[in-house]
Amino acid sequence: MPTSTIAASGSTPFIIKKKELRVSTFSSTSFNIIPKKRCSKKVVSVMTPTQSQRPPSTTGSVKTALTMTEKILVRASERSALVPGENVWVNVDVLMTHDVCGPGTIGIFKKEFGENAKVWDREKIVIIPDHYIFTSDERANRNVDILRDFCGEQDIKYFYDIKDLGDFRANPDYKGVCHVALAQEGHCRPGEVLLGTDSHTCNAGAFGQFASGIGNTDAGFVMGAGKLLKVPPTLRFVMDGEMPSYLLAKDLILQIIGEISVAGATYKSMEFVGSTVESLSRMTLCNMVVEAGGKNGVVPADSTTYKYLEGKTSVEYQPVYSDDKARFLSEYRFDVSKLEPLVAKAHSPDNRALARECKDVKIDRVYIGSCTGGKTGFFCCGKTFPSIGKKSFISLVFLTIVFLLTGKKDKVPTFIVPATQKVWMDIYSIPVPGSGGKTCSQIFEEAACDTPASPSCGACLGGPRDTYARMNEPQASHIMSMNCLFSVCVSTTNRNFPGRMGYKEGQIYLASPYTAGASALTGFVTDPREFFAVTEDK
Repeated sequence: MPTSTIAASGSTPFIIKKKELRVSTFSSTSFNIIPKKRCSKKVVSVMTPTQSQRPPSTTGSVKTALTMTEKILVRASERSALVPGENVWVNVDVLMTHDVCGPGTIGIFKKEFGENAKVWDREKIVIIPDHYIFTSDERANRNVDILRDFCGEQDIKYFYDIKDLGDFRANPDYKGVCHVALAQEGHCRPGEVLLGTDSHTCNAGAFGQFASGIGNTDAGFVMGAGKLLKVPPTLRFVMDGEMPSYLLAKDLILQIIGEISVAGATYKSMEFVGSTVESLSRMTLCNMVVEAGGKNGVVPADSTTYKYLEGKTSVEYQPVYSDDKARFLSEYRFDVSKLEPLVAKAHSPDNRALARECKDVKIDRVYIGSCTGGKTGFFCCGKTFPSIGKKSFISLVFLTIVFLLTGKKDKVPTFIVPATQKVWMDIYSIPVPGSGGKTCSQIFEEAACDTPASPSCGACLGGPRDTYARMNEPQASHIMSMNCLFSVCVSTTNRNFPGRMGYKEGQIYLASPYTAGASALTGFVTDPREFFAVTEDK
C-alpha cells in the first residue's frame, strides 16, 4: 500500500503516516490491546449464512472480519453480519437526555406515540439536568420542571434531579455534567449501545461501547421504540511512543482534528488503539471525535476499564474487539513522542497551532472545566480517576505545584468548574502531594483562582447571561485595562466557534489543562514546558 508522510502543524517534528486501506494489514499484536481470550464468544462468532444443516459450531472460522463498532451493532441488531452504510434497527441499551434537549424529545415522543404512551423501558432512560442549571432564567428553569414532570409520569428510574439551586449539595440526586455522570454512575459499559441528545455523548466510547449523539426527533423515536441507526465505516488511529510528561490527551486529539479537519470523519467511527492509549485520558479522546464530524469514538476495553467499572454496575457486559483483518476506511499512525503542546485558535477546533507559536497572544481569562476538562484527574493527583487513563493525573495540580514552588499567582481570572458533584468533593478533600496536606481548593485560593463553582456545564455552551464565567461583552474599563476590544479565553472545553461561550466577538483558544494552567500564570498563551522544568526538578 502507498504510504505518505505528512508533517504536522508549524515546525513540529511530529510525524503521521497515513495509509488508505480496505483491509488492515498490520499484525494482531500491533493493535489487540487485550488478548483475544477476553472477547465474548457470543459476539465474535459472526458467520455467513449457514449453507447446510450443520450446527453453527462446526461451520469453520469466521467468514467476515469486523471492526469493534460493527461487532457492537451486529449484536445490537441481532444480525449475523452488516456493512457500513447499511440502515439497521439496533436495540439501544441506554438513552440519555438533559435539560436542553429533553423537553423537545419528550414533546416528539408524545406527539408520535400518544399523550399517554409509555416509554419502551423506564430503566434504560437516563435523564440528567446539567446545562442551564444555576441561573435565574425562567425558561431554563422550566426545562428542568418538564423533565421532572415527565419522569414522575413515566416512573423513570434514573433521573438525577436538582431542586435547590442555592446549594447543589442539598440535592443528593444531582450529579452535574451528563457525560462524566454517566460514567460515574455505571451507565457506560463495554459492548453496549448508548445514545444521547448531546453531540458529546461519544465521550462514553472510552469504555469500549458504541456511544453517539442524536437529535431530538431520533431520540423521541428511541424513547418509544428503543431502536435506531445507520452503520458507520471506521477510521483507525494507532498511537505509539512514549508520551512526554508535558502532554495530555487533549494535545493529541487537537493534532488529529487539525490533521483531518472538522469534516474529516463525518459519519465515521474513530477507533483509537496503540501502546500510548493506555496512558491517555480516553474520555477526552472520544469526547472530541464529533469535532471532526465523527459518529462515534471507541477505545478497546481493558483492565483499566474493568477496574473503573468495579462497584459501579451490576449489569453484565460483553466487550468486543476488532478482528485482525477488519476493514478500515483509513489508518493513521502517530509517533506521540514527537508531539508538542497544541492549541486550537479561534474560531474552529481544527485551527491548530503550537502553543509556543502563540506566546504573544494576550488573554484575559482561563476556563478549566466541562466534560472534556472538568474531571477529577484534571484537578487532583492520582491514577484511578474518571478520565480513564494512567496518565490522566496532575493537570491542574501542575498549576498548584508551580505556585507552591515559585509563588506565582494567576495573572488573569481563572474559573474552575468541576464536572460533577463527586469531582467537586474530590478537589475539596484530596490532598496535593508535597503540599503539606493542602487540598486542591486551598491551593487554588492561594493562587488567586476563582472559587470552584457548582458542578455543571457552566459557560461551555454560553447559556443565559448570568451563567457562571460566561463571556459577556467587555466593559469599557476592561477594554482600557487589557488594551483590547474583545475577550480572549484559554479554555479546556471542546468548541471555540463564535459565540460558543457567550460573546460572539470573544476568542477561545482550546488547550489542555496543562497549557491552560501555564497561561493563567503568565497572562499569555503559554507552552507548559516553560514551567515543567520547575516541577520536574523538584
